Amino acid sequence: MSRAPSLRFERELMRRHEVTWLAAVDEVGRGALGGPVTVGVVLLGLGTPSAPVGVRDSKLLTPAAREKLVPRLRRWAPAWAVAHASAQEIDDLGILRALRLAGERAFAQLPHRPDHVLLDGSYDWVSRPAPALFDESGEVVDPDDWTVPPPVTVRVKADLSCSAVAAASVLAKTTRDAIMVGLAAEHPAYGWDVNKGYASPDHLDALRRLGPCAQHRRSWAIPGGRGEQGAVAEIGFEQDDDALALG
Repeated sequence: MSRAPSLRFERELMRRHEVTWLAAVDEVGRGALGGPVTVGVVLLGLGTPSAPVGVRDSKLLTPAAREKLVPRLRRWAPAWAVAHASAQEIDDLGILRALRLAGERAFAQLPHRPDHVLLDGSYDWVSRPAPALFDESGEVVDPDDWTVPPPVTVRVKADLSCSAVAAASVLAKTTRDAIMVGLAAEHPAYGWDVNKGYASPDHLDALRRLGPCAQHRRSWAIPGGRGEQGAVAEIGFEQDDDALALG
């Protein structure tokens, strides 16, 4: 049994950097072959109490346990947000820029601009390479808009040790899973109600027989896709074992 996550690291980070509002961030769907990529954000203050009992990385929880946690997490967090980038946007922008776009959409929903971001993983996909003059659609950016994010701290497996990041992962996963179940009704052959768009054997078999639909990431190296060989490896392709084993 893994040790339960806590807010210890988040509180230490806030004190060290004199942070008023900390955004804990996680994503789901990065390694899927179809559907959106989804970013969850939980906003914390120094006075935020400990997270509800039972919070874990979403991959360690059953679907029923995740759904039960959602209303408690929404009441607990001072603010939270979930946003997406579509399969088409992933094809148009690439996965890292699409992740950043989804993150910016989530940040834009928050009532307070974070002073610092705690991001799960080893790579900062939140920060833009340089201050942006134009947004993703080519429009001139308003100087008051979110163009240059606050400092970012990355932490490998933060969803296992940091309860705010685990909460963000639960909110993101339950939202994206619901989207994939809805898309499964429109495209039943791919089994998205079970595999959630990941590369399960039944999903790959359907792709070989039918080819991709509009909700697939067609630029990737998938059966029937147009991507170059190895395109999926661009992000260090990870299987979501939870999506396959638990639904």
